[in-house]
Amino acid sequence: MPPVTVLILAPALASDAGPLERALDAARTALAEHHRRAFLEAGAAAAVIRREPPDDTPFGARLRRLAEELRPAGLVVLGAGSLPLATVADRRAFVNAAAGMRPAALANHRYSADAIAMARADLVLPALPEALASDNALPRWLAEVADVPVSDLRARRWLAMDVDSPLDLLLLDGAQGAPTDLPLPAVADAAPVRARLAALRAVAADPGAELLVAGRMASADLRWLERETSSRTRALIEERGLRTAAAGALVGRPNRRQARSVLGLLLDRDGPGSLGRHVAELSDGALLDSRVLLAHRLGADERGWPRSEDRYASDLLLPGRVRDPWLAELTAAAAEASVPIVLGGHGLVGPGARLAVGAGS
Repeated sequence: MPPVTVLILAPALASDAGPLERALDAARTALAEHHRRAFLEAGAAAAVIRREPPDDTPFGARLRRLAEELRPAGLVVLGAGSLPLATVADRRAFVNAAAGMRPAALANHRYSADAIAMARADLVLPALPEALASDNALPRWLAEVADVPVSDLRARRWLAMDVDSPLDLLLLDGAQGAPTDLPLPAVADAAPVRARLAALRAVAADPGAELLVAGRMASADLRWLERETSSRTRALIEERGLRTAAAGALVGRPNRRQARSVLGLLLDRDGPGSLGRHVAELSDGALLDSRVLLAHRLGADERGWPRSEDRYASDLLLPGRVRDPWLAELTAAAAEASVPIVLGGHGLVGPGARLAVGAGS
């Protein structure tokens, strides 16, 4: 069988990176090395970590350049923060898929990939569009343009967890299967959000309470919450595929509308400071995907959003460390609300919802 190369992509820190960005980078660096060792043990012939400049180079251009350099027959490509809960069997599945004799692919999720294995990558990747913006859309291009059979492991929900924020590290802390050597945010930084997570776990355990989850939640995670928590669940699912929708034009299916959020419309009308009041009217506590709110307000292109350090501080409910006025006001409203609210990204309302309410994976 063709040898398999594993490519682990880790963006280098910008020179002006803030303390939360540096804390996240330290965790991703540790996770990248964990992946390198684990994939070699799973049968890969080589596992390479690449620290890529934090510039605007599209994913497609970056992957084509690295593939030309490494010349892999079979390739597994993933971000350093991907698959923190992967098992030995999961890694072997990716390696075995990449070792095939004919072009084929296996992703953790075909509509939002963080890790993808490609058999005969040497035949497939030379045609990859350099303009492909992210790894999330790679399976879609493979299936719809390159005519490569794509399968996925979406039923293994733990493979959808990603380390995109310091908050995700707190969700992973103590989770079954998570690496035990990932550095966590400083105790003082983590204290506010840890307190809200503890309160939300009490909400989820209360048959008389109602938990609100809003954002890019999968139906599998919603079913899990309804089955495994005692509280009622109010779900507002919107903007799933936010990242992959932008790649539609590359496969001849451009997105026909801009990102919109029902909760975002309320904040447009009443201001970000009204968040706590609205959430308290709807629930006894909430997990909110703040990236959907940012996309509603500023568009889906993350380059137009507040800087990463601001978003991470918001996730940790530290409004005094958020420079962007709108996001600072939203964060303060969440931190001061009469009911517990946690803000975050896809991980919080998706696969991490199980971790957030304290019931594991």
